Amino acid sequence: MALTDNFWQLFVISAPWLLLGLFIAGLIKVYLPKNFLIKHLGKEGFVSTVKAALIGAPMPLCSCGVIPAALGLRRAGASKSATTAFLVSTPETGVDSISVSYVLLGPFMAVIRPIAAITSAIVAGLLVGRDKGATSEESAHKHDAKETCCSKKEPKVEISCCSKKEPESKPAEVACCSENKHQTPHSHTDTIGEPSSRIFEALHFSCTKLLQDTAKWLLIGLFFAALIQTFVPNDFFTQWGTGILAMVVVVLISIPMYICATASTPIAAGLLLSGVSPGAVLVFMLAGPATNIATLGVVINELGKRAVAAYLTGVIGIAIIFGLLTDFLVETYGIEVAPMLGEENHVLPHWLMQAFAILLIALLIRLVVLRFKK
Repeated sequence: MALTDNFWQLFVISAPWLLLGLFIAGLIKVYLPKNFLIKHLGKEGFVSTVKAALIGAPMPLCSCGVIPAALGLRRAGASKSATTAFLVSTPETGVDSISVSYVLLGPFMAVIRPIAAITSAIVAGLLVGRDKGATSEESAHKHDAKETCCSKKEPKVEISCCSKKEPESKPAEVACCSENKHQTPHSHTDTIGEPSSRIFEALHFSCTKLLQDTAKWLLIGLFFAALIQTFVPNDFFTQWGTGILAMVVVVLISIPMYICATASTPIAAGLLLSGVSPGAVLVFMLAGPATNIATLGVVINELGKRAVAAYLTGVIGIAIIFGLLTDFLVETYGIEVAPMLGEENHVLPHWLMQAFAILLIALLIRLVVLRFKK
C-alpha cells in the first residue's frame, strides 16, 4: 500500500510539469524551420559546435529520437563536431526534463543540469575535431543546394536600340524566381487557419510521438523512485554516496540503461532520497540519457572510432567535473538540493495537479489504444 501511495504521489507531482514541458517541446518542434539546423550547422568549428549544443538542448527528442535526427543532419552536410554536440545535448536535457527537475530535485539542479549538458556537448564536439575536407557527396549536396533556378545567371542578351522583342527566356525565369514572392504573403484564409492548425500539430506531436518515446521509461522511473522511497533505508547508499567513487559507480550503472532525460529525473530523485550526493545524481542524469549501445553504435558507423572516445570523454568527463562542482557548491554555500515533496501546494493546488495526472493517464491510455489499432 505504501508503494502505491508513493508512486501516485510522484506521478501527481510530475504530471503538470511534464505536460507543460511536452506542450512547449511541441511548439519548438512545429515552429522551428525545417532548414534552420542545416543552415547553421554546416560549417566546422567552434561556432557551429556551440550552435548545435544550444539548438539541441531544448529539442523534443529523446535518446531514440535523436539518432535519426543526427544522422539526417550529418548526411545533409552538418560537420562532425556539430553532429556530435547535437547528439550529446539533445538527449541530456530538454524543456520537459528541466520542468520536471525543478519539481522533483529543486531549482538548483534545474539550473545546473542544462548548463552541464551544454558544456559536455561542446567539449565532446570540439574533441571530435575538424573534418579534413568535405567528401565528394557533401560537396555535391552543397553545390546542388546553391544552384537553384533563381541563382543561375541570366544569359546575356544583346538588344539593340531598334529591337522591340523581349528575350523569350525572361518570362520563364521571372515566373521561377517569383514563386517565393507569391508564396510568401499567405492568403487571408491561410493566415486565419495557420495558428490553430500549428497548435493542433504541436499538441498531436507532444501527445503522440513525444509522449510515446518517454512514457515507458517515465513510468519505470517513477516506479523505481517509489521502490527506493518505500523499501530502501535512507543510509543505504551513504557508503558510496559521495565522491568520485560514487560517480564512477553511477556511470557504470547508467551506461547500459536506455533512458531519456525526463524519465531519469524521478530515478535521480529516488537516489537523492536514499543518500546519494547531488553531484552523483547529476552524473546519472547526464550519463544515463546520452550513453547507450545504440547511440555509441551510430557514432562508430557515422563518425568513426575516434569520435566514440571523444563522445565518452566529453559526456563522462564533464559529468564528473560538474558532479564534483555541484557537491562543492552545495557543501560550501549550503544550497538545498532535495525533492520538493510536500511543497508543491505552494505552486499549484492539489486538485489541479490531480486533474493533470488524470489527463496524463488518459493520454497514456490513448497511446495504448492507438498501438493496438495498428
